[in-house]
Amino acid sequence: MPGGIAKKDLNARLRKIKLLLLDVDGVLTDGRIVYDSRGGELKFFDVHDGLGVYVLHKAGIPTILITAKSSKTILPRAKDMRVAKVFADVFPKTKVLGMILKKYKVSTDEICFVADDLVDLSLMHKIGLPIAVGNASGEIKKAAVYITKRMGGRGAVREIAEMILKSQGKWGKILKIYGV
Repeated sequence: MPGGIAKKDLNARLRKIKLLLLDVDGVLTDGRIVYDSRGGELKFFDVHDGLGVYVLHKAGIPTILITAKSSKTILPRAKDMRVAKVFADVFPKTKVLGMILKKYKVSTDEICFVADDLVDLSLMHKIGLPIAVGNASGEIKKAAVYITKRMGGRGAVREIAEMILKSQGKWGKILKIYGV
């Protein structure tokens, strides 16, 4: 099992999840930042990841984005996906954890955090279900209990969303929304 946790233990942790925290660059995006000739920023988001966040929202599991960098491209994408909250320019990322626990009335064991690089490391050690995307740094992979098969910005978030919903028995209800 990627990340060194037994499938049974992973499913037990997934069943507890009430809140998903996501890094942005390298998790929701493929990590590339493109600047145009005017200094404007472009990021690449995966539509499958977006639908994963949206269906979690439909199932009553909010998603929060926590990024150490600010970007105008994040807010419209967050709105499209029905993200509950965006924290930008946050370092260390643990700085907002107390506020999140209080506002969403969850414990750290009920939170999943998906990460890719060193800026995420402090929060990885505080969360019940720390997950690394497939192309994460070695330190993040060591801190993770699961490593996605998919890469950041290439379906890793969707992979996690489906795992959460299936473990909680909510996937069938989501499929019915789409006529299955």
